[in-house]
Amino acid sequence: MSAQKAGQAAQRDKGGGRRLLVRGLLLSVAAVVVLGLVLSGCSRVSTQPDEVVLHYAGGTFEAIKFEKCINPSSGATLLGPGDTGYSYPFGQRTFDFSGADDAESKPLSVVSKDNVEMTVSGVATFTLNTDCKTLQQFHEKIGLKFRAYFEDGESSDGWRRMLNIYMRVPLDRALDAASQEFEWRGLFNDPKVKQAWETRVGTLAREFIKETAGAEYFCSQNYAGGGECGDISLTIQKPEPPDSLVDALAAEQAAKAENVAQAQRNAKVRTEIESIRDLVKVLGPQGAVLWQAIQKGQVTVVPVPQNGNINITPPNR
Repeated sequence: MSAQKAGQAAQRDKGGGRRLLVRGLLLSVAAVVVLGLVLSGCSRVSTQPDEVVLHYAGGTFEAIKFEKCINPSSGATLLGPGDTGYSYPFGQRTFDFSGADDAESKPLSVVSKDNVEMTVSGVATFTLNTDCKTLQQFHEKIGLKFRAYFEDGESSDGWRRMLNIYMRVPLDRALDAASQEFEWRGLFNDPKVKQAWETRVGTLAREFIKETAGAEYFCSQNYAGGGECGDISLTIQKPEPPDSLVDALAAEQAAKAENVAQAQRNAKVRTEIESIRDLVKVLGPQGAVLWQAIQKGQVTVVPVPQNGNINITPPNR
């Protein structure tokens, strides 16, 4: 091969190498762009100690399906493009029906056995059942319908609406049913009656809450997953009747107290009369009067000396 031809061959090889290098760079840039586009649709989820997240995969071009539960205090978990995470509370929660500014509900109304309408306030303490399969079922049957999942770590209006259906309604029903078994006076001021009423409310409330939800979605305040779900805890105040009945009851009690006091005064008078009768029998009418005057200090008894001389100094007036 001549020197000229060898030089031309070397030039061709060098040009081909440059083209291959440029093509490789272009492919690398394209790969980076594609990877960036893919990653731009991803997100990261890390959970707080009081939070459980349900991970659902899928999106616009594929079916949405449940992937896994992300447990409390988990590090960053990568969610793919189109994937969604739904946050629910882990640990103790309350349903407050005291009527306070931040309560979920105003006090509930009940009717007693003797048809007196009363109001009841209190708090139900519970834990959402975060067993993974149970929580998934709750989310798909109830949570999605009400948008009850938490957003930015805070409960949503959907969570409150859900509680008003699945907690308030069965609680209201249980309170009404239990109150129909007792009269209003006992519920208002008899501790034994109130205790029996509270026990009955608790039994019915747990039954009705499970019946309304369709499963054990609401467990005891100490439930931490696994084992028995347990029963919610109820703290309820005594039923409050209308003010008019409270005032009437107070007046009745005052009248009873006055009657007792009058009976005691009458008994004292009768005792005194019997005492006077006994004195008259012994001393005669005048002697009885004199005896009482002496006892009351109205007559001063002066001892008579043996010489018969008596000096009496009248009291200063």
